[in-house]
Amino acid sequence: MHAFDVLGDPVRRRILELLTSGEKASGEVSAVIREEFGISQPAVSQHLRVLRESGFASVRAEGTRRLYAVETGPLREVDAWLERFRGFWEQRLDALGTEIARGRRERRLSEGASRDE
Repeated sequence: MHAFDVLGDPVRRRILELLTSGEKASGEVSAVIREEFGISQPAVSQHLRVLRESGFASVRAEGTRRLYAVETGPLREVDAWLERFRGFWEQRLDALGTEIARGRRERRLSEGASRDE
């Protein structure tokens, strides 16, 4: 499965978000996802399997618990692919920042002129 197919699903993205703070037991992940998305425990398990099989998450056994963690390799690959596009939005963000600063400056100047009148 292609990385963007994996990340294209909001449930899988949310699972990865949950795992960014550290390892989580499958039951803990399942409880949050079931509450937020209203899906069954087997459906959550299927999403965890997709993340595991695509390399985005790892699992380790601790007694009867299964602990999931984020694997950074596939995320680095996505980040490297996106790198070629960053210039597009960075230029726009820089331009937006300039426009915001100009607007603030003009507002300060007009407020100062209003007080002088």
